[in-house]
Amino acid sequence: MRDADVVIVGAGAAGLSLAHRLCAPTAGRHRPTVVLVDAPSGPLRPPERTWCFWEPPGGPYDAVLAASWGRLRVRGPDGSATVADPAPFRYKMLRSGAFERLVGERLSGPDGCRRIEAVVESVQDTATGARVRGHDAAGLPLELNARWVFDSRPLPRLPAARTTLLQHFRGWFVRTADDAFDPSVADLMDFRTPRPAHGLSFGYVLPLGPRHALVEYTEFSAGVLDAARYDAALRHYTDDVLRLGRFEVTGVEQGVIPMTDGRFTPRAGRSVFRIGTAGGATRASTGYTFAAVQRQTQAVADALLTGRPTVGGRPRRAPVPPSPHSRRSRAMDAVMLRALDTGRVDGADFFTGLFRRVPTERLLRFLDGGSGPGEDFLIGLSTPVAPMLRTVAELPFLRRHGPREPGPREPGPREPVVRRPDPPRSHP
Repeated sequence: MRDADVVIVGAGAAGLSLAHRLCAPTAGRHRPTVVLVDAPSGPLRPPERTWCFWEPPGGPYDAVLAASWGRLRVRGPDGSATVADPAPFRYKMLRSGAFERLVGERLSGPDGCRRIEAVVESVQDTATGARVRGHDAAGLPLELNARWVFDSRPLPRLPAARTTLLQHFRGWFVRTADDAFDPSVADLMDFRTPRPAHGLSFGYVLPLGPRHALVEYTEFSAGVLDAARYDAALRHYTDDVLRLGRFEVTGVEQGVIPMTDGRFTPRAGRSVFRIGTAGGATRASTGYTFAAVQRQTQAVADALLTGRPTVGGRPRRAPVPPSPHSRRSRAMDAVMLRALDTGRVDGADFFTGLFRRVPTERLLRFLDGGSGPGEDFLIGLSTPVAPMLRTVAELPFLRRHGPREPGPREPGPREPVVRRPDPPRSHP
């Protein structure tokens, strides 16, 4: 006996997005019964996270955004700034708590959609679908049987790859004593930070008001730092670079995002599928995931809601989550990662050059996988051509290494899950 048509494991960006779409009012279409399984309160449930993405105004989540920006800025190591208007896009910031409340309202509304808290221990195929086993917050055993299971939990190991970097970061929500930020401009990359021995580092500033912002220190490198080293980098950035003066830290975020050319397999069984980062939604060259998750979960929802003809009560085709990134995009990402990892290109020069030379709207479409071959070729000409061509030539001969550990839980873009927020504190 089935408990639901669909069980979604994990309530991060991917799990919430799929539940939101499957439980929407669907006039004239069959709506499956859905169970969303989230970890109980405690160490397995991450603290509130920040997801950032770009899209035109009027998106489905605009009502619950924390902020959005119509101008983007990138600063070189010498402080030179490139400020761009990404129209028709806006850069948007969504907090996971607001998104959870939005989806929670939908889950509590229609019949057949519900959310439970449990620790999932196994997901396995059965003769008629798939089974999820675990235990609830009280330690009592839980078993759910469904036709389809979509698992958004982090993989225990990253897939074998030719190149794997980690995008790791720590951010402070700061409140300053005096006006210090321009709320109309988001700083995507500020390279006025000390360069690590391997990879690159930059600051990231999302103003929420003249005196309130999320300020992050980010590295693309092979390994993560401890909290003390992140805090030292943040103190340098806030005090010596931004010169914020006196401020209070009201919250902390920290996370690790894999940047890899490894091959993620969305299908984990006949009736079990991976979505989100585990299903290949993270863009290897940037770490952004949220927009790709929307495309991936929309495709799954469309497959489940179209009422395909069935044979013996079973759909003819399984709703396999598609890769939200094209083969061409993944190939270009592999080249960029290898060029950065080998040091053939300087990361700060590479990214500042792209934002200086490529129209921002075209660059953002490229980063989102929406540009065409001709546009991709022109963007490639804006990169250091010789080292990139050398990298293209050597990639087919490189072996894939691994698997390797992904680090402390594997989040989506700006989806930190390493530790709980620190208590507020003041900086003179």
